[in-house]
Amino acid sequence: MKILLATDGSEFSEGAAKFLTRFNFSSHDEIIVLHAVSWEPVMSGWESLYVDLKKIKYEIVPKILDSAKDILKTSKAKISTSMVNGYPDKVIVDAAAGSDVDLVVMGARGLRGIGSLIVGSVTKLVAINSAKPVLIVKPPQQRVSEKMRILFATDGSACSDAAGEVLSSMPFAEDTEVTVLNAIFPALSDIPERFSMEINDRIKGIVAAAREKEFKESEKVIEKAGKQLSNKFSKIQKLTRMGDPTEEILKVAESVNADIITVGSSGMRGIKGVLGSASRKILNHSRPSVLIVKS
Repeated sequence: MKILLATDGSEFSEGAAKFLTRFNFSSHDEIIVLHAVSWEPVMSGWESLYVDLKKIKYEIVPKILDSAKDILKTSKAKISTSMVNGYPDKVIVDAAAGSDVDLVVMGARGLRGIGSLIVGSVTKLVAINSAKPVLIVKPPQQRVSEKMRILFATDGSACSDAAGEVLSSMPFAEDTEVTVLNAIFPALSDIPERFSMEINDRIKGIVAAAREKEFKESEKVIEKAGKQLSNKFSKIQKLTRMGDPTEEILKVAESVNADIITVGSSGMRGIKGVLGSASRKILNHSRPSVLIVKS
């Protein structure tokens, strides 16, 4: 596997590097550590200061790259570094495409919200615009001794299938545990159950039939995902939950103590590259790291 690790030298970026040490890399794997040097327009009269700032930045860049490389020194993967001038989000997206990497990894640098970490603009833009899968690593990234736990949220779509393929290609340790989740949004969700069940036997029959059909479809989705992952993972738990899919995904992630939530993203209808609302909400509000895969 070929990975692009984007770093700005922050604690979040270095946390992402630490997170990668939990993977079972081999000498056939490669990690490219990338730092983007960005420049803002300079006001007239500030040219001399600009030259000094530029010099300082270029002196610091090797230290930023070496710091991430030093964290990864225990990995068996081939490590290389790169520095590119430009806006960070564009640099990362272009580098991922130009280097034909399999995965982009970033730390979730941003503002801490209520019970979550709202990711910053660069991370969000990369997640939106990258055609490559993006793993956004969130704190706490320092737990390096525990087994990896993955929540794979699937709806049976082509995007979910693509996410399953990416998971199966990643160098996880043998004791990695996977929970496959299909969250059902009930067909009669706008009718409170306590009212619908009281109306008459006809409504009861319709509700029961709808639930039975929904659970049968869920079983098919979960079995399909389980079969896809079975060649890679030996410990697979399968769950069906009913309710708002995004909320259920976040709840289950907490209950299974997931390290990574994996979701496929089809984006908004008609707008290429834009993340769907579920992916955006999970990215913003999950405590675990998030792997977003587009079909």
